[in-house]
Amino acid sequence: MSELKLSYSGYVCAPYLHNHESIELKELWSKSKNIERLYFVTGTFSSESKPYFSDSTNHYLLAKFKDSSKISADLSKHNQEKTSFVYNLKDDLFKHEVVGSVNFVSVYYLEYDDLDDLTEIAHLLVKKDQIESAGLGIMETFCQHPPKFTFPYSQNIVVIEVASEKSHQSVKKYCEQTRRDANRKGLAMTNLMSLSILEQLK
Repeated sequence: MSELKLSYSGYVCAPYLHNHESIELKELWSKSKNIERLYFVTGTFSSESKPYFSDSTNHYLLAKFKDSSKISADLSKHNQEKTSFVYNLKDDLFKHEVVGSVNFVSVYYLEYDDLDDLTEIAHLLVKKDQIESAGLGIMETFCQHPPKFTFPYSQNIVVIEVASEKSHQSVKKYCEQTRRDANRKGLAMTNLMSLSILEQLK
């Protein structure tokens, strides 16, 4: 009997390489009812995560989706030579109204999935006035060439959306300060990638 795969909402981050596959994905997701929002973004990887994803590129399509099974099908059909990332959100930590529109998405991983740590991280993030939402999830990757090293923390991913009128550099510092605040409390939260939104496509 085949295993029933759960479907989640979440985010997908696919490399935009100006090739046939990435242009087709952009067209597909622009029209898809499964995609709530679609952005053109610049991606920056932390020094800790770079060894696992040495094929990273600069520009990505970032989409907020409703059903992960459809995203898996899209990426299997339009697989690329650079890694695509899917963040399936199992739990919403919180959502609240903030001033301005989302212009930055930051992805972290936790080295331990301790429930007390997660509660403390949620409490820390909810106090930050520029964070619109935070979710906890699992990461899947798609690539024509499997990575040399398996990323060991893909089950403990935290994704935050930041809304701010300030520059991307300023928001990145804000997220970095948030991460340091968590680390000072003994919570091992490490940045995986930072996504600066350049343009909203949908």
